[in-house]
Amino acid sequence: MSDNNARTTGSPKGTRCVALVGPQSSGKTTLIESLLVAAGAIPKRGSIADGTMVSDVSPEARDRQMSTEMTPVRFSYLGDDWVVLDCPGAVDLVQDAQQAMTISDAVVVVVDPDEDRMLALGPLLKFLDAHKIPHFLFINKIDSDVHGVQELLAAAQRQSARPLVLRHAVITESGHITGYVDLVAERAYHYVENKASEQIPLEKVSDDTLADARRQLLEKLSAFDDALLEKLLEDVIPDRNEVYRHITREMQEDLIVPVMIGAAEHGHGIRRLLKALRHEVPTASATADRLGIPKGARVAQIFKTLYAPHVGKLSLTRVWRGTLKDGDELAGVRVSNMQEAAEPKQAKTAKVSAVLEGGIVALSKFDASKSGSILTETAVVASKTWPKPPKPLFTVAISAKERKDDVKLGEALRKICEEDPSLSLDHVNETSELLLRGQGDIQLGIALERLKRKFDLVVETHAPQVPYRETIRKSINHHARHKRQSGGHGQFADIRVEITPLPRGSGFVFTDNIVGGVVPKNFIPAVEAGLKDNTTHGPLGFNVVDINVRLYDGQYHNVDSSDQAFRTAGRIAMTEALPQCEPVLLEPIYDVKIYMPTEFTSRVQRVITQRRAQILGFNARAEWDGWEEIHVNMPEAAMQDLITEIRSITQGIGTYESMFSHYQELIGRDADRVVQTRKQSMEGAAHH
Repeated sequence: MSDNNARTTGSPKGTRCVALVGPQSSGKTTLIESLLVAAGAIPKRGSIADGTMVSDVSPEARDRQMSTEMTPVRFSYLGDDWVVLDCPGAVDLVQDAQQAMTISDAVVVVVDPDEDRMLALGPLLKFLDAHKIPHFLFINKIDSDVHGVQELLAAAQRQSARPLVLRHAVITESGHITGYVDLVAERAYHYVENKASEQIPLEKVSDDTLADARRQLLEKLSAFDDALLEKLLEDVIPDRNEVYRHITREMQEDLIVPVMIGAAEHGHGIRRLLKALRHEVPTASATADRLGIPKGARVAQIFKTLYAPHVGKLSLTRVWRGTLKDGDELAGVRVSNMQEAAEPKQAKTAKVSAVLEGGIVALSKFDASKSGSILTETAVVASKTWPKPPKPLFTVAISAKERKDDVKLGEALRKICEEDPSLSLDHVNETSELLLRGQGDIQLGIALERLKRKFDLVVETHAPQVPYRETIRKSINHHARHKRQSGGHGQFADIRVEITPLPRGSGFVFTDNIVGGVVPKNFIPAVEAGLKDNTTHGPLGFNVVDINVRLYDGQYHNVDSSDQAFRTAGRIAMTEALPQCEPVLLEPIYDVKIYMPTEFTSRVQRVITQRRAQILGFNARAEWDGWEEIHVNMPEAAMQDLITEIRSITQGIGTYESMFSHYQELIGRDADRVVQTRKQSMEGAAHH
């Protein structure tokens, strides 16, 4: 770990931060490498296969050859300081990307040149617009004109509520893209593999399509400026500096989305993207104002929590106001031992004694603060714009392989969930299981690997048990007697009860109808306790609910009766009576709303029908053009891998939300199978 001096000078614009996001496999990590090469930060791109990339450094990322967490990469370009946040594209890991986007000055959305895959942009662009985050669209991997840029743009526009403004027109030769025309500067360039493009005379490529593309660009800009619109109506062509001003202002206000094209693998369009970022991305101060960050000499915000071996909790933090130095205070805590993402030619992290406005730094000692916390010099302020974690969609039951590690597992899982707030823990008393909940099997698989690597914990997982219950259909009157005689005092209790079914959701109800003191009042609580004891495992093996037990008669003995005797009689009554009451299985039903682009509705409908869902209705998804909602009741037993199947048929973007609704009877083969499985499970537990 290298030790840097305090940096007291830097770019007049401070350190700016850009997040790279996009669907999985769109080439974000390769784009980072190409940006670093173009900026002179590294001599050549690393390889995903060889594990030599600057980002994606964790074992989980390298094993999967995909981004598994947000990675900050710092570099300088033409005197400006930058941090680029390489974000995972897997939908399971959306929380990491959302937190990175929230604290970024601008976002570059990277996408494949595939019309069908443009659907995956919808949720990303929706989030960016909802938070008014300036963003660019970078269409990557463009080296042939098979699809046509205009067709790609039209497909992307269907996913964006903001106008997409194409900045380039492509130059093609024999079906291959060999260069581009900058529609604002009106200059033409020829691509050179992994080098700066060469300018060529515009006359060589000038044609009607270029004029039309530039006119479309100006018309989209004029929708937000009356003076520009007047010029266009009078056939007055604005100069390029004026056009740049319009693009910069309207992009920074999230009114338009500039569209860049290129091929990161060949270094095409990379320097043009860097220049656009340099001239058009707002400063940290402007972003802080947009986010409503309070004023102050020093203000920072935690946006990611990490637990590092031998170090403990680290809070990745962006400095919004002023320069943060060793010895300064934030939220009453003295700042020291600051770690900054190093430039690629240096160590992975570097110790620094000062961080300029806009910079990103890892802080220790902020144990009480969490992601999203805004730190002034004296207080912690809650963020009004911080993204809420998405609700869980996938769950596994988890336990330590060695019982001695139970306490250690609980603490490790707490830390894992703090690192990724879209993970959560839940202990279910009914099934005695510890459940780890998240967004999908990829995310939970990564979490389990981190438990092993970071905390040396080996765990076992299985699908969670469904908390079935049982009830009765038939009423019964039952007489139960407990009598035992041994040396000294014996045991005697005699009760008569009526057991009747109740409506769903009533639980267990006990009614005392004793008159004349045939069962003394002081023994009645013991009867109720004994009755309840034997509701935890009914005749079918599950918790018995929705019954009323009325105690209406009994007998006692002056010497041999006791609380224990009457409690035992209560247990006997339930054990003997319940099998005669026509016990029936109850399964939990959830109210589920499934969301998907309209073109996938029929396929999703077939999937949920096979899962015993009862369809309640179809609706257009509110505020989502081209999306639909299917409202269903679905058994919990059918929901374990529901999100996996929905995503597999909706290009990864379909989702759902659910909440418990009610319990309903389960009969037939499904019920028989559940009861048999439960019986085998209980027999196995008894043998152990």
